[in-house]
Amino acid sequence: MTTIDSQVHNEVPSIDDLLPYLPDLWVEQIANTVFRGAFDGDAPYPPKSALAVRPDSRVEGGPPDLKTVQRQALDDRVDAAILLCTYAVDGLHNPEQAVAMARAVNDWQIAQWLDQDDRLRGSIVVPSQIPQLAVEEIERVAGHPGFVQVALPARSQHPWGSRLNHPLWEAITRHDLVAGIYFGGAPGNPPTPAGWPSYFIEEYVGMASVFAAQVTNLVVEGVFDLFPSARVTFLESGVTWLPAHLWRFDKEWRNLRMQTPWVKRPPSQYIRDHVRLTAQPWDMPADDRLALDLLDQLGSQDLLLYSTGFPHQTAGNLEHLLSVVPEELARRIRSTNAHEWYRGFGR
Repeated sequence: MTTIDSQVHNEVPSIDDLLPYLPDLWVEQIANTVFRGAFDGDAPYPPKSALAVRPDSRVEGGPPDLKTVQRQALDDRVDAAILLCTYAVDGLHNPEQAVAMARAVNDWQIAQWLDQDDRLRGSIVVPSQIPQLAVEEIERVAGHPGFVQVALPARSQHPWGSRLNHPLWEAITRHDLVAGIYFGGAPGNPPTPAGWPSYFIEEYVGMASVFAAQVTNLVVEGVFDLFPSARVTFLESGVTWLPAHLWRFDKEWRNLRMQTPWVKRPPSQYIRDHVRLTAQPWDMPADDRLALDLLDQLGSQDLLLYSTGFPHQTAGNLEHLLSVVPEELARRIRSTNAHEWYRGFGR
């Protein structure tokens, strides 16, 4: 059975790896300042935690390189994979610097990853805090056949459905790309509506509410009505929060729909048509019967995409569940859903 891994991380090892792809101005500034890259203090996971990275995947103390990914995540495991680079250019306040770093990261992805292995596809890194600049970067690299997705952090300065971001959606859909909204983000505002948490576990568990807020905003602001071909993948959002959210969203839409008359259908229909979720981190109950009930409550066999989140070590046994679900559903999760969602990639 074909397997497509819808999320494998490719992390920039250090600022030195980007120097060949940066203009001389920024190379000089990096050499003469203390700036060591966009990840300073903004890593979405504690960098040395077991959750963040498999110890055997490190290369000289740094993140996995291409050979390690090929050996540990691709060969004899999956037939194709979609890379997600979460280099935090959204946390840079200097617009020119954010643009330069995004361009360098994308050129690094092309040279060091996409052009080296045709099993791989990539996600465009953009300065998402300034939509027009993000659009310019999409226009610059969208023609490369290796890119199938635009990476957007779940935590953002403005919800992704805001009309401020409509130019971004126009570019994404015009180039037939998927918007990959991923765990994390460094916008400078708290990761919870109640303020700053004390511990990472609070942020980790509470991130589901951030994804719920984003999908609510995308529907209510009319993104899927304005851009009918828009496709959104939630990366590392978890799964179990969605059924209850669909029920509540539909109920309140019936009560309050006069506020947003452009939303013509129940929100759950928009979400099932326009949104997919990666299956890791797997947050289903251990009891197979309960897990199967929850999958049934999603109301569609199309929503889940197989993923490992390599090199993350996330809890749960997706492989076990795939062995107990009906064969057709297992096939859809393993490959068919990703193949259809990413327009034929993986076959």
